[in-house]
Amino acid sequence: MNIKKIQSNNYNLLIENIGTILEKGRTDAYRAVNLIIVKTYWEIGRRIVEYEQNGSEKAKYGYSILKNLSKDLKIRYGAGFSKSNVYFMRLFYIKYRTFQTVSGKLSWSHYVELVGLSDVVARNFYEKQAVIENWSVRELKRQINSALFYRVTSKMPKKQILDISQKGFEIISATDIVKDPYIFEFLNISENEKHSEKELEQKIINNLQMFILELGKGFTFVKRQFRITLDNNHFYVDLVFYHRILRCFVLFDLKIGKVSHKDIGQMNVYLNYFKEEEKEIGDAEPIGIILSAEKDHFLVKYALGGLSNKLFVSKYPFYLPDKKELESKLCEILKKR
Repeated sequence: MNIKKIQSNNYNLLIENIGTILEKGRTDAYRAVNLIIVKTYWEIGRRIVEYEQNGSEKAKYGYSILKNLSKDLKIRYGAGFSKSNVYFMRLFYIKYRTFQTVSGKLSWSHYVELVGLSDVVARNFYEKQAVIENWSVRELKRQINSALFYRVTSKMPKKQILDISQKGFEIISATDIVKDPYIFEFLNISENEKHSEKELEQKIINNLQMFILELGKGFTFVKRQFRITLDNNHFYVDLVFYHRILRCFVLFDLKIGKVSHKDIGQMNVYLNYFKEEEKEIGDAEPIGIILSAEKDHFLVKYALGGLSNKLFVSKYPFYLPDKKELESKLCEILKKR
């Protein structure tokens, strides 16, 4: 064997090993600094609350304490002490009285978004999911605005809602990855804007990162317009993904109008094809999701009845949901014994 080649391979391996160590060091350093910042702001919030509780300042002066603190701290210590930031430091301590309950994997900016949530059950859920799915601050904000928690839990019993609030959402079966509705506000399409299915598909591809965020954890994009040939006839699945956790293909068919029984039958054909031709050893059965602008619940119920395949129909509004309405529905569920 060529000695120079062996030396070259060893040297390249050395470079890769150093790179791995360097990346780990940078990640560990970022997390350490981040944790120090979060702990520092928590301590500042604690001192503010304790100061208020030791006297009548809060009742007498109210928000003016925070305004004065902001001004004086900026003069003495520089940036980072805006009125809103000081307010959030105080609120951070109020919402998280024990620092051990704070995650070291989330930044101060994450907690600024979280402490603004009055619903503690929802806040716990978003905090756990942000850690599990490694959401950026922008992604966390979007999931809160799209009322992800209320959409995921709208049909769950009370015990399950409280469980996922404490532990995060665990994906076990096909129903765990299906939402109804899916929110497509990131496509910037107005409710009255006319578009074709191809145009909708293209907009999704142009915003693939946000679409995958809306789908949830575990989705990997495979192909658009996946061609299926049966008896010299060509059919095309709009979007095909693979789910890493469930280990199966997930097929999406886009409909700009109301879903019909023919659409459901066509997706059933796609699923049967994937079971026979694309499913590998170790893969679970494929899942089919028809995304439609409108759906007739009775038609969908009867069209899906008797099908052995995992097939679902969901709506996709282009606007954010009414969170207050969803919150009230959740409150009703949680009040039940």
